[in-house]
Amino acid sequence: MSALTYTNTATTGYFTNIANAARQLIAAVFAVQPAVAQCNKEETASELRQMAKDCESHSPSLAAELRVIAFRG
Repeated sequence: MSALTYTNTATTGYFTNIANAARQLIAAVFAVQPAVAQCNKEETASELRQMAKDCESHSPSLAAELRVIAFRG
């Protein structure tokens, strides 16, 4: 049988918290996001519109949601 334990050995002072928050902010601001090709977005939007057309008769609310998602791209 094993037990899960957590031990925190780091000092958690005020300035340590400020430094950690600043590091996380800088990491979030400068995070690199992968580029999505415009062609891929257009294909996806086209597929979503086709799915919306297919399910219009049996689920109009789902079709409306799919069109909204396709419009947002």
